[in-house]
Amino acid sequence: MDRISVTKLAEDLKLEVINDNYDESISIESADVNRPGIELAGFYDYFGYERVQVIGKAEVTYFLRLDLDTRKKRADELFKFAFPCAIVSRNLDVPQEIKDAAVKYRRPLFRSKESTTHLIYSLYNYLNDMLAPAITIHGDLVDVYGAGILLLGQSGIGKSETSLELIKRGHRLVADDAVEIKLTDEHTLTGTSPDLIRYYIEIRGIGILDIRTLYGVGAIRQSKTIDLVIQLEQWNEDKFYERVGMDDEYMEMLGVKKPKLTIPVKPGRNLAIIVEVAAMNQRQKDMGYNAAKEFDDRLLEKLTKQQKG
Repeated sequence: MDRISVTKLAEDLKLEVINDNYDESISIESADVNRPGIELAGFYDYFGYERVQVIGKAEVTYFLRLDLDTRKKRADELFKFAFPCAIVSRNLDVPQEIKDAAVKYRRPLFRSKESTTHLIYSLYNYLNDMLAPAITIHGDLVDVYGAGILLLGQSGIGKSETSLELIKRGHRLVADDAVEIKLTDEHTLTGTSPDLIRYYIEIRGIGILDIRTLYGVGAIRQSKTIDLVIQLEQWNEDKFYERVGMDDEYMEMLGVKKPKLTIPVKPGRNLAIIVEVAAMNQRQKDMGYNAAKEFDDRLLEKLTKQQKG
């Protein structure tokens, strides 16, 4: 989503509408927030008017100390700018001059019960989540030992069955069949499930299962950062599969590279155990320990000693 309407913002954050004549077509495109204290003092050279404006106790107190004519002038100057909306925090009384300017320019003016700091924090989290670049991928996302594992593969390869076995083993389902992935910051990809199919899983021959009802709330979670991608594919005898683990493979999504493993599938392989081990091994790598590299170093050390001997 590259924008969000001010009306949805007000509904989701339970903001009080001060002027109901505002232009409902106005939308928010920036996740940044601005406190217009210096602007109320008459300085607009670096005004971030594309941002949501938060008016706190300091701004209101300063504004009310101005004489009436100056208040009218400053409020009019502020609301001439096409900012998405202004929010007064702490349930403060809104100065009449600010109300009049908001009505005049049909600029959204809201009020929140939250303190200024908490309101800015809520806005930052909400807007970053809603405005984050996103894609939807066919696959499953499971939380295994605290690692977000994205399972990919053709339909019928066994993604859902593997996820179900992992749930039985105490791990948690995030999404089955479709994973919505957001770039929540420069290096972080967060996956969740579309609302319609959240907490449901499809098993061929059985149908749709409600994991929350069958296994309890401990078997699900709403979102998870993606730490490892596992590609499941039919075993191909003519293809070389990594056996040592020295060659790293990556998958790029939304400009971010994530470690990737390709796991061949054939009858008799316990994929759930393989995914568990892959998750633990990735956690070790993230903490700086690479078993393959350690083995390679030991092997080279031994061969060096033999050559010297």
